[in-house]
Amino acid sequence: MSLYREWSSDKYSLAAIWKIDEPESFFIERTGLPAPDIKAEKRRLERLAGRFLLKHLKEDFPLLNIHPDEHDKPRIDNNEYYFSISHSWPYVAAIVSPYVECGIDIQCWHPNIERIQYKFLSPAEQAIIGTDPKLITLAWSAKEAAYKWQGRRGVEFIDHMPIQHQGKNSKHFDIKILMHLIEPAGEILIQGIVEQDFSCAFVVHDAIFHPFKK
Repeated sequence: MSLYREWSSDKYSLAAIWKIDEPESFFIERTGLPAPDIKAEKRRLERLAGRFLLKHLKEDFPLLNIHPDEHDKPRIDNNEYYFSISHSWPYVAAIVSPYVECGIDIQCWHPNIERIQYKFLSPAEQAIIGTDPKLITLAWSAKEAAYKWQGRRGVEFIDHMPIQHQGKNSKHFDIKILMHLIEPAGEILIQGIVEQDFSCAFVVHDAIFHPFKK
């Protein structure tokens, strides 16, 4: 088994990272799910591994009940659990909570990330992040995690989710993002880790808070 890491991302949520080196049958047997109707083998494995990881974190997670909402955000009925999945071959990451919205993103290193950073980082944000390609990738992961957390379409990464701060302690990076589209607008905290092969970022909560109230 290839559990890379498992942890409590905050007091409301559980998270894990899995490195895929098992055959498709491993995940099918443990999830009870059929093989996805996806031609590419890696994409099938990623789909199955993500759902396996949800079940690993919460044994009673209703995998057969996952469906997209009106914004294509994956949900289960009555939000019994909130969750987020991300994959970047051969890694998959997931976060689950019964209390708060979730957002997680994992990215293996991209050789051209510096060339395309202008698409998701303003000049002011680039000054905050610096020139290290791994930290630029982490910034992308942080914005992806924030995007998944808020769950609505029509988001511009530069205009609607500017990074205000990035700092590092002995365990992780702290990234603050000003979310213009949530109600009310305000900062959210993203924590990030940088490993040999990838960056991973996830939204953390110090209180029960949801981006949109119905």
